[in-house]
Amino acid sequence: MEIVSSSISSCSKEDQKIYQNWFNFVDSDGDGRITGNDATKLFSLSNLSRPELKQVWAIADTKRQGFLGFNEFVTAMQLISLAQEGRELSSDLLRSKANMEFLSPPSMEGLDALLSSQKINGSSMKKIETNGTIQLQSPPPINLFSRKSRKKIQPSLTAVTSVTDGLKRLYNEKLKPLELTYRFNDFASPALTESDYDAKPMVMLLGQYSTGKTTFIKHLLKSNYPGAHIGPEPTTDRFIVVTSGPDERSIPGNTIAVHNDLPFTDLTKFGGAFLSKFECSQMPHSLLDHISFVDTPGVLSGEKQRTQRSYEFTGVISWFAAKCDMILLLFDPHKLDISDEFKRVISSLKGHEDKIRVVLNKADQVDTQQLMRVYGALTWSLGKVLNTPEVVRVYIGSFNDKPVNEEAVGPTGKDLFEKEQDDLLDDLIDIPKKACDRRINEFVKRARAAKIHSYIVSHLKKEMPALMGKSKTQQKLIQNLDNVFEKVQKEFRLPAGDFPSVDHFREVLSHYSINDFEKLKPKMIQAVDDMLGHDIPELLKNFRNPYE
Repeated sequence: MEIVSSSISSCSKEDQKIYQNWFNFVDSDGDGRITGNDATKLFSLSNLSRPELKQVWAIADTKRQGFLGFNEFVTAMQLISLAQEGRELSSDLLRSKANMEFLSPPSMEGLDALLSSQKINGSSMKKIETNGTIQLQSPPPINLFSRKSRKKIQPSLTAVTSVTDGLKRLYNEKLKPLELTYRFNDFASPALTESDYDAKPMVMLLGQYSTGKTTFIKHLLKSNYPGAHIGPEPTTDRFIVVTSGPDERSIPGNTIAVHNDLPFTDLTKFGGAFLSKFECSQMPHSLLDHISFVDTPGVLSGEKQRTQRSYEFTGVISWFAAKCDMILLLFDPHKLDISDEFKRVISSLKGHEDKIRVVLNKADQVDTQQLMRVYGALTWSLGKVLNTPEVVRVYIGSFNDKPVNEEAVGPTGKDLFEKEQDDLLDDLIDIPKKACDRRINEFVKRARAAKIHSYIVSHLKKEMPALMGKSKTQQKLIQNLDNVFEKVQKEFRLPAGDFPSVDHFREVLSHYSINDFEKLKPKMIQAVDDMLGHDIPELLKNFRNPYE
């Protein structure tokens, strides 16, 4: 499974030195990022049309981060070379070895003169050799690529060079104070950290035992990962995060939970019993450089789930669901019954329905007639559990290293499986490209949830008596929380669908004294409204494709 083409690997060392020289020259502040303002001035030297340069940026900045790192810069330069040869630009163009074999750096009119003038001024590049690769020290900025003309978003955001950096700044300045004031992090999700913004996209696999979750990951990686166990009975008894690393190794959960560079520090709240059943599996792999996978224990049935787990299983699932970019629900055609515990697990995914994809795995184990009935039964069962009016999309396939059983499904079934698998793989390939958009979406959802939470808490505070009967009033408010939600919704004209679960809110609230909460602070609410209505749109506008 190929996520992106490797532009660097297709370059000769001589071309890499040229591109590094150009990159350092344009990167006026030496932060390893080229924004649209700098790129447009360099790209204009190629004499390509604006529509062509728009396509160059769109393909190079596939993750829509609003800037180009060195790898993306090389991709852009190669695309410009191909466009100068008269090729029609597309993302598939760079994957062809025939296109890349004799590709030279593009012709950039006047760039050599600019580089020469910089050297004459005593600012020649200093070569630094690191791990056998020659890197060039960034020169002082010159007027051609100065950032002074860049349009400002807001005084506090002028220093950011990407959408992600802008979200970090907005969170710390405007959203986090509101969350801390009204203890949003205790009721909903924990406070965001640097690692939450910088983490790779994650895909979580859920299902009953022996539905092929571990085999699915192995199928994508085309190899086993450290700690993988496959069998007909429950074999994966722990949560395993499969991600990239310099060598193959398994890292215990307690060690991972104290790594500030990884987004798992908050898992300590589930206790040592969970951390002993959690580990990180690292291995060098091109796919894992872009996506991490979360392999989960098979969902058991009946009392086994409650008696054998020594930690809050559905709570952990809900935590990972909030962090993941995609959730795959895997089903076996011979195990379509959705147990009560599996229903609870699926219910814990509430609010993340847009991330869910359903996979009917091992579908070549039944014939065509049986498959039709199995598909119908599965969609009917899921309609009752997911509780949505739309029919959920179900991908049919057999995700393992064995060839499709044509004897059971026939040539038509084989063709169907291949198309379904291609559709699902296309969804996975798009995850890194949509990671930035997903991060913005989750950020906005979080801001709205925090705002509604502050309205609820401040309303409860307002209902408390000044002196006598506080305990009795609190008990009454907690019992009638449904009415409180309804009052808040009508008073502030808020959408009912954005409100939290009443039962969960009631459970957490019972451990607090309502009198300790803060009164409504309109300035904080206004700051979040300004962020949603002005700051984020301006941030996105500033880091969109510079040729739009």
